[in-house]
Amino acid sequence: MESKTFSIPNISCGHCVMSIKNELIEIDGVSNVEGDPDSKKVTVEYDAPATLEKIKSTLEDINYPPAD
Repeated sequence: MESKTFSIPNISCGHCVMSIKNELIEIDGVSNVEGDPDSKKVTVEYDAPATLEKIKSTLEDINYPPAD
């Protein structure tokens, strides 16, 4: 299991975090998504076939591009 924390400047509220969670959990291999609107960070736990590139691409597609 891999874990990656993303800094996402576009997060402004809990609804943003829920939108991100709902999208990322649909990716095969993503097992957990936790987010905090105050710190504007989202942590994703995943295994193959999910990849860091796929997660980043999905975040960009839903208008929450990671800063890192």
